[in-house]
Amino acid sequence: MEVIGKIKVINETQTFGSNGFRKREIVVTTDEQYPQMILIEFIQDKCDLLDSFNMGEDVKVSINLRGREWINPEGKAVYFNSIQGWRIEKLSQDAPQNIPPADQFSAAPDLTENEPDDLPF
Repeated sequence: MEVIGKIKVINETQTFGSNGFRKREIVVTTDEQYPQMILIEFIQDKCDLLDSFNMGEDVKVSINLRGREWINPEGKAVYFNSIQGWRIEKLSQDAPQNIPPADQFSAAPDLTENEPDDLPF
C-alpha cells in the first residue's frame, strides 16, 4: 500500500528500553477533497530513511498496516493498529522535460503513395 502527500511533520528518532528499539514518526497530509493527516512510523533501521527529507516535500510512502491485541489487567482484549513505513520516495514537483517542444517535430512522410500494398489482409 502507498500513501501520497506532503510531509507535515518529521519527528526525531525515539529510543525505547534497554534493547535499543528505535521509532521515528512522520505525518503526511494527503491531497484530496478532504485531506487526511496520516501518522506513519518507521522503526529500527528504517528510521534513517527519513534523514534526507524535509517538511513540505511531496512524497510517496510504502506502508504496511499492523494490528495487535493486548489483554488489559481486567482480562479484556484491546486492539491497536499502526501504519509502518518501509520505503519513502520524493515526488518531483516539476516533471523532467525530456520531450522536445512540438515545433521541433516534423510530419512523417506519406509512405502510401509509392509503397506496394503487400499486406496479407
